[in-house]
Amino acid sequence: MADISASMVKELRERTAAGMMDCKKALQECNADMEAAIDWLRQKGLSKAAKKAGRATSEGVIASVTVPDNSTAVIVEIMCETDFVARGEKFQEFAKSVAQLVFDKKPADSAALAELLGDSVNNQIATLGENITVGRFESMNVQKNGVIGCYVHANGKIGVLVELSCTKAETAANPKLLETARNVAMQVAAANPAALDSTCLDPILVERERAVSRQKTLDEGKPANIVEKIVEGRIRKFFQEVCLIEQAYIRDDKLSIKEFLTQEGKALGDELKIERYARLQLGETAE
Repeated sequence: MADISASMVKELRERTAAGMMDCKKALQECNADMEAAIDWLRQKGLSKAAKKAGRATSEGVIASVTVPDNSTAVIVEIMCETDFVARGEKFQEFAKSVAQLVFDKKPADSAALAELLGDSVNNQIATLGENITVGRFESMNVQKNGVIGCYVHANGKIGVLVELSCTKAETAANPKLLETARNVAMQVAAANPAALDSTCLDPILVERERAVSRQKTLDEGKPANIVEKIVEGRIRKFFQEVCLIEQAYIRDDKLSIKEFLTQEGKALGDELKIERYARLQLGETAE
């Protein structure tokens, strides 16, 4: 049997993040062949990964990638079991690599992404010792003049993309437009709107809210001839709570988001419009 030095064990451990005794055994089993030992550990790790695959993943991060001109961006949800692993450098690097893969390859859906990932998730499970899952992802690119505002909350648990359009190419190149887009993305992260505006809301949801408001108004004993007027007022308030464009701006509640965009547009000498947005919150069930 070949001699196994401490430096060889150290090198294998650094390259695989496997345990010291596992690294020593791998080298012994593979007659000190470093590359064969790496494969041996992967094979052993994959067996362990299968046992971990059913364990709950409630921690993790939202990883993001954007291009320098902010015309394209991606956010991806990567889940693990503990916050300790989620904050680790290796997990963070893996999450970033998945976001980059989505950015580069543009998979159509989660199944296509899983095919692109191949064994890499299982390899991470073997290395980090926890179940890891790749969740939802969103990618966005500008359809006209504008930018994609990308915001990931400081704890990495919420990520948002916002497409903010303008009418002039020079406005799109102005850093102030990106700042505005990121402020809107921050709004989406904090206020979690149900839709961009009232026309985008599910009509069933609106009608349900209307029915609840009507019954509440009747129960309050309001005169029948003003019930509908009160209901419409309550529906308008509902829209202000759940529609992004109607919400009070979190950084200045005297302004709605619509008014904020008008204000910023005037400063830029242009008209600004939110084309769409996407929000991922870690572990949130997709609708």
